[in-house]
Formats: sequence, structure tokens, C-alpha cells
Amino acid sequence: MRLTTFITVACLTIFGSLSAQTNLQGEILDANNGDPLIGASVLVKGSTTGTVTDIDGSWELTVSGLPIILQFSYLGYAPTEVEVTDVDQDLTIRLGDDAVTTEVVEVRGRRISEKQQQAALTVETLDAIAIKETAAANFYDGLGSLKDVDLTAASLGFKIVNTRGFNSTNPVRSLQIIDGVDNQSPGLNFSLGNFLGASELDVNRVNLVVGASSAFYGPNAFNGVIAIETKDPFLQQGLSAQIKVAERNLIEGGVRWAQAINNDEGQPWFAYKLNLFGFRADDWVADNYDAVYDSPAAEDNPGGYDAVNIYGDEYTTSLDFRESNVPGIGIVHRRGYAEIDLVDYDSENLKAGAAIHFRLNPARTLESTEVILATNYSTGTTVYQGDNRFSLRGIEFYQHRLEIRNRDNFFLRGYVTHENAGESYDPYFTALRLQDRAAPLARWQSPYLNYWQSNVQPRFTGRDDYPRGIDYIGDPEGLRTARSEFFAQPEVRDILVEGSEEAQAYANTGTDFFNTQDFFEPGTERFQEAFAEITGRLPTEGGTRFYDKSALYHLHGEKQFPNLLGEGSTNSLSVTVGANGRLYTPNSKGTILLDTMGRTITNWEAGAYGGGTYTINNRYRISGSLRADKNQNFDLLLSPAASAVYTPNEQTTFRASFSSAIRNPTLSDQYLFYNVGRAILIGNLDGFENLITVESLREAINSQDLDRLERFDITPIRPERVRTLEAGVRSTVFEKLYLDATYYYSFYRDFIGYNLGVEATFDPVTNLPNSAQAYRVSANATDRVTTQGFSLGANYYFGSYFVFNSNYSWNRLNTATEDPIIPAFNTPEHKYNVGVSGRNVPLKIGSSIEDFGFNITYKWIDGYLFEGSPQFTGLIESYGLLDAQFNFTIQPINTTLKLGASNILNNEVFQVYGGPRIGRLAYVSATYNWQKR
Repeated sequence: MRLTTFITVACLTIFGSLSAQTNLQGEILDANNGDPLIGASVLVKGSTTGTVTDIDGSWELTVSGLPIILQFSYLGYAPTEVEVTDVDQDLTIRLGDDAVTTEVVEVRGRRISEKQQQAALTVETLDAIAIKETAAANFYDGLGSLKDVDLTAASLGFKIVNTRGFNSTNPVRSLQIIDGVDNQSPGLNFSLGNFLGASELDVNRVNLVVGASSAFYGPNAFNGVIAIETKDPFLQQGLSAQIKVAERNLIEGGVRWAQAINNDEGQPWFAYKLNLFGFRADDWVADNYDAVYDSPAAEDNPGGYDAVNIYGDEYTTSLDFRESNVPGIGIVHRRGYAEIDLVDYDSENLKAGAAIHFRLNPARTLESTEVILATNYSTGTTVYQGDNRFSLRGIEFYQHRLEIRNRDNFFLRGYVTHENAGESYDPYFTALRLQDRAAPLARWQSPYLNYWQSNVQPRFTGRDDYPRGIDYIGDPEGLRTARSEFFAQPEVRDILVEGSEEAQAYANTGTDFFNTQDFFEPGTERFQEAFAEITGRLPTEGGTRFYDKSALYHLHGEKQFPNLLGEGSTNSLSVTVGANGRLYTPNSKGTILLDTMGRTITNWEAGAYGGGTYTINNRYRISGSLRADKNQNFDLLLSPAASAVYTPNEQTTFRASFSSAIRNPTLSDQYLFYNVGRAILIGNLDGFENLITVESLREAINSQDLDRLERFDITPIRPERVRTLEAGVRSTVFEKLYLDATYYYSFYRDFIGYNLGVEATFDPVTNLPNSAQAYRVSANATDRVTTQGFSLGANYYFGSYFVFNSNYSWNRLNTATEDPIIPAFNTPEHKYNVGVSGRNVPLKIGSSIEDFGFNITYKWIDGYLFEGSPQFTGLIESYGLLDAQFNFTIQPINTTLKLGASNILNNEVFQVYGGPRIGRLAYVSATYNWQKR
């Protein structure tokens, strides 16, 4: 009886369940053009029940009953929710475009996602649609038009993105990740921009988190995070190809193929994608021949001067004869080598990538756990600017990633990056090697002085008006003034200029008497042979090629708990926990780091984090998190963060946050040992004692008074920390105007910069140096450094298809102290972008051209002092750039044509001191995009 009763109850239960089930169906279309969206997601809110659309955008889903809420989403489009109360309800869903940038909100169908609207920090976004519309020559350059972003070009192939100050050509305070993989050089710890990045055809979106973000991103997320997300081969299938030609003989091409394969039940279970990208161009030439900023000798100095992009002509006390007994000679500069004679400006880049994705439970579609295996390779030639200008020639990078993930649930990711410096070398040091091969400084100085005293000096000392010492006995100051006035006379100055040129030529001609060789003249076979030999050898062998086969290994896991309070609560609590570890294995053979004499360097770091968000009635969102990080050479450090977001209505969000970050000293800060000619750049794990300040050394030499020497110590390097207070508001006004305003104030402790100092020994009789070696030492600031800033973005929509956008940023370094640290803020105080664009403007020419778009943007940058190495420190003048592009789509052949130009007025400007003048780059591109159905 019990068994019969059980079977009866079970049957009634089963049939009752079946009778309660409801079958729903509909389709998902592009709101702009009506095209079906393949692989779009349909999910019952609060459950794992869902499906994806098929090749015609249709979907079908069985649910347990009505009413329910369905969530519809597709990458690149704004997600939406629909309450379903009737089985006959029309479920044709039209998804509109997602954010072009986070300044965009729901105005005439365009909006940012709720997640971005309610983000506690400043988040900027460039998605696939915005990439198509950017007025810049490529998507990476397009990041420069976003609020709070500084983008500078050190060369055509190497662009640098920074946020909120302390910009650098080797950006160590911002983290760039691609699908969660750190895109940095393992040996030098700086991001490689898009040189080792994703092909534009494979980029789905770029998110920029502005400000201190260590809580979830780790130690290097100090001033911001650039997170690039590539396209999913399950969702974005088909063939894409692009060809682009431009000025400077630029040609660029790329191809992407992605395909998903179904199992016997017709469910996608395996997907793969292949990417190939190639680029070549004639790079911008660094030909700034102005005198180096704050150089002792001006451009009209008869004995020459130190030009920015000429190397080997630098000032040295050995050639400063102003206090000597040789009249008229003054400061002498050797003939150097222009960068154009030393650098390969044939810029090239080749990138290849492949990824395979496995769904372990295909029936759950997007909710399935996935296994991903991806590999990327990049190689090329370009010019990179760090402490010197470097010619990266044939450099190679390899990245391999293995990941298991479940969307919005968990992931476990491991990856490794290997690099090979190839035939890369230092042009600056190459110039010095060429000079030394012809004549070391001590031997070059002798013939110069000999010629001057024998042939030039008599030309002016024999004049009747030459001030002689016998006439100024007891009046040395009077003699100095008289001779200064004498040498300022035009006819005497002509003698000095002519004599200096003759003495230079004589010293550059080899003689057996002085044991010197002829100057190696650029363009000659003799020069080429010497150049090839020097750049082909490592510094330990007398050359300038640097060796780098470093690697980093990284493991990262994270788990999310999305709603711990359950489905019935009006409030929600989500928690995220995670941990990561990293191992660096640098290998430079002593050409960059202190891994000399068989010494092996390794460096590890590990961290763990956790945080939660409590949401009350979808109006109040309170978040908190804490991260702990430990580096092998430094103490455990904590990075707390907290925020509060208030959303009184759908149009407005107020936010306030406290965030923090740490930055462990890079491998360079710890282990660097690199001779750049004028100084040795050196890491600082152990500290330095008894260094002499550069200023006091000059005073002591000029006065021959050693009591003027000032000495100082440098403590061992420590991690730097930042705490940031931020407040902001986002709001839509009159349904057409969107505003986003942010203010921040940051406090830096143990800020990492560098100190300059000299080790020297002196002759006890003359008090002149017997030897002197300058060092640039990584060091921490002794005082607290503070910065503050404000930004405002505004978008105004009109005429259904058009938008006027603008943004303004103000950043300031507040700290002004006697601390010898050089902070290198390198940021304009004021900058703004203004532009107007149109999207999907109806335009019919015949029956093929339907969608027309354009974007015109003007950027203005305030002038500022750029502090790099001593050779590359100087003023960047204010400049403005006008970019424009026009595009249209030819639907029958699935091709978009784009015509545009960056810096369309060809306003040649320096974006980096020591870098090239950046001019116009006009381009035309064709992009083919066929979606596999």
C-alpha cells in the first residue's frame, strides 16, 4: 500500500510539474538595424535556467511557471530585463548599444550598464562600437580621448597610457591586463603598451579603472588599471579581416577566425579562435637638436652644446675650462652622433594568437564551466624610451595561459610570460662606445687643447685690446670682467667659433702621437663595421646589446558568492575572495640587472584579498575590501578599501570611496645596474652611504674648496603606498545631457623616485677629483607626497544620431619640499577633449551604403615639465591635436570603410621630452566582418 501510494503521489507530482511548465519563445535583434544577434543570452533572473539564441536570433525556453523576469544580454550591447506575465506576450527583444564610453547613459536608447553607473571608482570604457568610431588611427590611441587618461607616444610603435599623474615612458604605476593576464616585460616590470597586446579585430572592450585599485588587482594597480577583454569564440564567431594604409608608409593587416562546434545534442561545447596581425611603418624620427634643458652651455656656445637627440656631446667637467688658465676656451662638447644615425626606424610588429575553449557542461551554455588554453606570440622592432632611448630590434614575447572559469562564479588562472631581447641595444651608449673607440676622452682632450693653445689662442691674445693679467694685478675680478667683455665682441666671438670648429676637427683626426683614430663618420663602411660590432656584443664584451631572457609565472584564483541573503530578500550581499602568487626569474647576464658573475636573481610575491558589497533596496550600496601582499624582500602590507554609492533614482548616482594601493619596488628598483654613460642607474636593496650631491661637487671643483662638499645617505628601498579619497556624481539631465564629475585627493607614503649622487676621490694637493662616478639611485621620499585632481565629462545627444562630448581634467602635485627625491609627476595640470560624432546616420547611395558615421575630436594639453633621465628632462610645450574620421558600411559585402587622420592639422609636437615630434597620420582602412550563422 505504501508503494502504491508513493507511486500515485510521484505520478501526480510529475504530471503536476509538467502541467505547470510554460514554454516561452522569442527573438533578440539589434535595435539599430534589426539584425539577429547570434549567441545572445537569455536567463531567468535568480536562477541558472537559460539559453542562447540560434543563427536567426530566435530562442526557446521552458520555465516552471509565470510570472518571471527574464534577463537578456549580449557582449557589446546594453543588458535588459523583461517581466513575463503571459505566455502569449511578445518577446521580440531589441538590444541597444552598450557604452561607447562611461559618459554615455540611457538617452534615446543609449546607456551605460547599471554596474558602471553605480561603480564606486572612476571607470572609463572603450567597447567594440567605440573602437569602430574612434578618430585615432587605432583603438589604443583612442584611449587618449577618455577622461583622466594621459596617452603619450615615444615612437610610432610604442604608446604609453597613464592616469592621474606620475606619467612615465615605462609606466610602472598602472597595470595593463589582457583577459586577466599582466601585459608587462618580465625583466623590466613595465607595461609594453599594445606592442604585446591584442589585435584590434579581437578586442571586445577596454575598461580603465582610474585610481588606486590594489584591493582586487594587486600591487601594480597603483594609479589605475587598463583591462582589455578579447572576444569570446562561442559568442563572436566568423571571419574578420582588416587592411589599413597610412602616411609614413604604414601598412597594417589583421585577420581573425572563430568557430564553435556542437555536440550530438546540438549544443556548442568546443570553440576556438585564431588571430594574426602585422604592422610596418617608417617611425617618427627623434630629431630634437635644441640644447638639453638647464644645460650649462647654450646653443650659441662656441665650443658646442649638448643637443637632446645627439648622444656623446654631453657636458662633462673634464671639458669645462672656464676656471682654467687657458683663455677663451670655455666649455667644450665633443662631436656626438644623432639618433637617426644610430637607430632602426623601420618599425615592425607581428602578433599571433590562438585560444581554445571547452564547456564542461554544454547544456548550461553561458553558465557552464569552461576550460581555456591560450597562447600569444609577439615580435617586432620599435624605439622604446626609458632612461635612455632604446632600439628594440627583433624583440620577442611569448605568453601562455591555462584557465578554468565559471562566469560570475569562480576562476583559476595560470600563465607564464617569456621574453627575448633579440638584437636590441642602447643607441646612447653606442655613441659613447664609438667615441671611445676613436679616442677615449682623456686622449681626445689633449689634441684639442694642443691645437687651441698653439693655433687659436694667439689669434686673440695678440690683439691690442686683449686684457692682460699684468694690467689687473690684485684685481682678479676686474680681469674676469674685462675678458668677458672682450670675448663678447662679435669679431672675437667669430674667432672662438672658428677656432673651436678647427680644434674639434683636429681632435677628431687620428694621430699616432696621441694614439687616436679618426672619428667614425656615419654612412661610411668603417662606421657600419664598428657599429655592427658594438651593437652585436654585450656590455660585458665591450658592446651595447642587452640580453634579456626573463620570465614571470603567475597563478590567480577567485571565488564569488553573489547573493548570500537569498532570493526573497529586498537586500543583497555579495562576497568575493581570491589569492595570487607570482615568481620572477630575470636573466640579463648582467647587461641590465645585478645577475653578474653567475649570480641568479629570483623574486616572488603573493597576495590574498576579500571583499563584499551590501545593497539595500537597490539604492544604497556599501562595499569594503582588504588585501594583504608580501614580497620576498619586504614586509607584509595591507591595502584596505571602502565605498558608498547612493542611487536616489535611475538618473543619478552619488559615490564616495576610500581606496589604497601599494607598489612593490620593481626588479629595476631592487637589482638594476645599468651604465647610461653620464651615470650608473642602480637598484637599492641595501642602501648607500656618503654620496656627494651633484651641486656641491660642482661648487667644490670650481672653488677647489672641499669644505663645500655635502654628503648624504640613502636608506634601502621600500614599497610605496597611496591612500585616495574620491567623491563623484553621475546624472542624466533633461534626458539628453549626461554628466560625470569626480574629485580625488591622494596621499603617497614612501613614494619611489630617485636620487642623484656621486662617489669621488680627490687629489690632496689640487683638491680636484682623481675619480668621480655619478649614480642615479632608486629611493623613497622622506616627506609625504600629495596630489589632487578633478574631472568632468559631459555628453549631449541631439538629432537622434549625434552626440557632442567633452571632458576636462585637472591634476596637481601639491608637495613642494626640500626632499631631494625627483618625483617625475610628468602630467599636464589642465587638459580637455571636445568632439562631435554621429552613428548609424541614414545615408543611401544606391542600395548598398546604409550606415554612415563620423567623429571629430580636438584635444588640448597644458605644458609641463617632463622629468626623465638627465638627458631627457625638459619642458613639454602646450599643444592641441585635431583628429577626425568618417566611416560607412557596405552591407552586401559586410565591409566597413574608414577614412581619417590623427593630428589632421599636422601640428608637430613633442609628447615626450627626448622623443620625436609627432605629426599627422592620415589613414584609410577596410574591415570585413562576416558572422558565422
